[in-house]
Amino acid sequence: MTELTYSEPKPKVIAGTTDDWELVIGMEVHAQVKSNAKLFSGASTQFGAEPNSNVSLVDAAMPGMLPVINEYCVEQAVRTGLGLKAEINLFSQFDRKNYFYPDLPQGYQISQLYHPIVGEGEIIVDMEPGVARKVRVERIHLEQDAGKSIHDMDPEMSFVDLNRTGVALMEIVSRPDIRGPEEAAEYVRKLRQILRYLDTCDGNMQEGSMRADVNVSVCKPGAYEKFRETGDFSHLGTRCEIKNMNSMRFIQQAIEYEARRQIAIIEDGGTVDQETRLYDPVKGETRSMRSKEEAHDYRYFPCPDLLPLTIQQAWVDGIKAALPELPDQKKARFVSDYGMTEYDAGVLTAETANALFFESVAEGRDGKTAANWVINELFGRLNKEGLGVDASPVSAAQLGGIIDLIAKGDISGKIAKDLFEIVWSEGGDPAEIVEARGMKQVTDIGAIEAAVDEVMAANPDKVEQAKEKPSMAGWFVGQVMKSTGGKANPKAVNEIIRAKLGI
Repeated sequence: MTELTYSEPKPKVIAGTTDDWELVIGMEVHAQVKSNAKLFSGASTQFGAEPNSNVSLVDAAMPGMLPVINEYCVEQAVRTGLGLKAEINLFSQFDRKNYFYPDLPQGYQISQLYHPIVGEGEIIVDMEPGVARKVRVERIHLEQDAGKSIHDMDPEMSFVDLNRTGVALMEIVSRPDIRGPEEAAEYVRKLRQILRYLDTCDGNMQEGSMRADVNVSVCKPGAYEKFRETGDFSHLGTRCEIKNMNSMRFIQQAIEYEARRQIAIIEDGGTVDQETRLYDPVKGETRSMRSKEEAHDYRYFPCPDLLPLTIQQAWVDGIKAALPELPDQKKARFVSDYGMTEYDAGVLTAETANALFFESVAEGRDGKTAANWVINELFGRLNKEGLGVDASPVSAAQLGGIIDLIAKGDISGKIAKDLFEIVWSEGGDPAEIVEARGMKQVTDIGAIEAAVDEVMAANPDKVEQAKEKPSMAGWFVGQVMKSTGGKANPKAVNEIIRAKLGI
C-alpha cells in the first residue's frame, strides 16, 4: 500500500490597517467517551433522558459517596491515544480542579493536570488533495463533565439538570499549530472522523458530546517560525479562548471575527487582554465572558479519593492490536487498491458506513466504476433526500447488481440510471426488473443497422452535412437512441453511423 504524500499549506495572512498578520490557533476539544456508564459511577449516560433522572448519589455529591473508576472509560481513552499515534502513560493520576458553579455539586471537578493518561500524538489535517498539515497533540486527559444550567424556563429562576454530571470526557489538547479558520474546522472534522472510526465518541456536536474551546492569537509574519524554533511563547500574541464551540461553521466565523478584533486593538495602540470569550452566532461576534484563568486559579491538588492509575503495557498492546483500520490508512488503501483519486477516496472514507458500503459494492467489480456509482448516483440521491447510507433504499447488493448488468452489456448507462430510480422507489432484484420490463439493451447489429438506415433515410440533407462535418454524427446517435427507446448499444450505434457516413 502506497502512503499518501502531502505538502504544507500556507498560513492565512490577514491584512490589517498598517501591517499583515498571521493567525496562531490551538484547540481544546472535549469529547464525551462512548460508554453506557459515567466515569466514576454506574449512572446512565443516555442523552435526552428526563432531567435529573440519570444521577447517582456519587454524581450528586452526597456525603460519604466515593468515586470508583470505570475501567472501560480508561480503555476508551487509551484506544483514542493509540489512534492518534500518541504516547500512552502507564502511570496517570487524577486531580481536583476547584471552582464553584450551581451545576457542579462537589464544588470541584475530577480531572488530570499533572499526569494525564495520554501524552504527545498527532493528527494529519487534510486541506485539499495533496495538501495537509500535521497538528501536534500535546495530551489527552480524562475528566468528569459538569451538569447543565437552564436559564430560559422561568423569567426569575434558573434550573439545574445533573444528568451530564460525571459523564466521562476526553480533553484533547493540541499544540498551537493551526494557522487559519478553515484549518481549525478541518482539524475538528478530522478528529471527529477518527473518534467515530475508533468508536470512542459518537461525535454528535449538536448533542454536546463533542465541543471545542478555540484559542486564538495573532502575530507578525515570521514570529511563529521563531516560536517553533525556540518554544518561546513570547513570540506569539496574547491568546483569547472562545468557549464551547459545537459547529464547524461557527468555529470559522468566530476565529475570523476574533482575529480582526485583536488586530484592530493592537494597531490602535492597545493591548489584548487574555480572557475567555463566547461567540454569538446571531450577531457574528465574540464577547467577553471572564478573565482567563490559569492553573493556580483552580488550586489543583491530587484527588484524595482515587489512587494513582497504573496500567500494564500488555493491556495497552492488546488494545492496539484490536484497533480498526483508521481513515488515513483506509484512504491510502483505496487510492492504491482501486486506482481512484485522493478526492474520491476521501469522500468514500469520510464515515465508516460509507467505506463499508463501497467495499461491498466494489467486491469482485471494477473499483472506479463502483466508486463513480456510489459517489455520484447513490450519495447524490441520499444527500438530496437528507438520508445517511445506513438508511439507503438501494442496498450494496442491488447497486452491485446494476453495475454487473452494465458490465455484461445487458443495459446501457442511461438504462442503468432509469433502473436505479426503479430500485430506489420500488426495490427488487435489478436483473429481474430488466427482464420483466423489457429493459435489455439491443445488441443485435442487424436491428441497430436497420434503425440507423431508417433515421438516415428520413434525413438525407443531414447525411450530406455530416459527411462534410463529422461532428454531426452525434446527432444521428441521439436520434437512433431515441427511436430505440434508449435500448440500443451506444457504442455499436456510433460505429455503424460513422461507417455509413464514411468518417
